[in-house]
Amino acid sequence: MVSQKVVIKNPTGLHLRPAGILCKEAMQFKSLITFTFRENTANAKSVLSVLGACVKCGDEIEFVCEGEDEEVALKSLVHAIESGLGE
Repeated sequence: MVSQKVVIKNPTGLHLRPAGILCKEAMQFKSLITFTFRENTANAKSVLSVLGACVKCGDEIEFVCEGEDEEVALKSLVHAIESGLGE
């Protein structure tokens, strides 16, 4: 299991478009990928779960990846967040 905290840089937070991009990125990996925000855990492979977390710009989330490709998955997701998720 690996984890890393990252700050959301998107001006509008994780609304539908960036949430979809995040989920698409997460679904490429076999590992279980979740993130925690305000003591809640969201499944990074579920758009509804990501949207339900209500993550805004400047909020810090912590990704947790567990599985055979966890290291690569974590690096990929952190890079996606830091690059703005297409925005």
